[in-house]
Amino acid sequence: MRRPRVAVAMSGGVDSAVAAALLKEAGYQVMGVHMQLWPERGSSDSPVRSACCSQRNAGDARRVCQILEIPFYVLNLEGQFRRHVIDYFCREYSQGRTPNPCVACNQWIKFDVLLRQAQSLGAEYLATGHYARIESWEEGWRLLKGADAGCDQSYFLYTLGQEGLRRVLFPLGTWGKAQVRRMAAERGLPVADKPKSQDLCFIPDGRYPRFLGESLSGTPGDIIDVEGRLLGRHSGIAAYTVGQRTGLGVAAGRRLYVVAIDAGRNTVVVGPEDRLYSSRLFAAGVRWVSWRPESPTGVQAKVRYRSPAVSAMIRPDNGSAEVLFDEPQRAVAPGQSVVFYQDCEVIGGGVIEAS
Repeated sequence: MRRPRVAVAMSGGVDSAVAAALLKEAGYQVMGVHMQLWPERGSSDSPVRSACCSQRNAGDARRVCQILEIPFYVLNLEGQFRRHVIDYFCREYSQGRTPNPCVACNQWIKFDVLLRQAQSLGAEYLATGHYARIESWEEGWRLLKGADAGCDQSYFLYTLGQEGLRRVLFPLGTWGKAQVRRMAAERGLPVADKPKSQDLCFIPDGRYPRFLGESLSGTPGDIIDVEGRLLGRHSGIAAYTVGQRTGLGVAAGRRLYVVAIDAGRNTVVVGPEDRLYSSRLFAAGVRWVSWRPESPTGVQAKVRYRSPAVSAMIRPDNGSAEVLFDEPQRAVAPGQSVVFYQDCEVIGGGVIEAS
């Protein structure tokens, strides 16, 4: 029986390499596709100054495909990536918000542009190295957490709807990172010990302030406390995020945190830690994965990737939701995603507008 043709998004890392190997061993017709997301050489009009990491990753992906004896393609998605991820990232920070570019990349690049490109190459499915699971049920498809809680990436995938889930495969969903590295070594893949990237792919050195400083022209404004007293000046609100403690540029004799950013007034508001806690938030652009709650519903909610899922009640509306936490949550930042779970299932999520 002929197995379907699947394109694997090959980043050059160990996860996508093992995903491709497992699919080939399962009998799928596998091809590797690597996304070129910025110019091969940095240019004056690009906020990304060096593509050395991209070139190295492309080479690693190509080598893995050679070892697995599968076709390899490089797809130029520079324009789409700039528009949907880099420009979005900069625009959100310029408005005093804290974006999540990985969610945007999954929504607009991997599971939209790349999926369509893969289909144009004859692939019936797109596979990635995400640690998450897809399960069929009587109503369609469900998105589940990865079996290993330590590397679960379902938080970034809540924008996947039924059509996307029908065309996507996550071969690593039942495995953990240590097991994946061992499988890579057993198969002789040269990326078995490749370090995990800790930063955004377009800011490989992790220096966000420098990147934003080169990409945005900040407007100086006031730093005030929660009572409205002037404490200092800032050079642009893009350098601040809710919950930030260091680099505030004020000396108040006590520990202060960014508790709010008022883009309209170009003001950063700082205060004591207890002012960081919120009992509710409002989310916009809410998307539901497999079913939509019609009334207030109990869930576990995550307000950022590294935060634990906590008990909450959601009140859905037309494309938005109010989230009421059982216990106040720290540093709920507008622009970040809030994702809703019931046990291991991803119900949906949206972008935090206010807390």
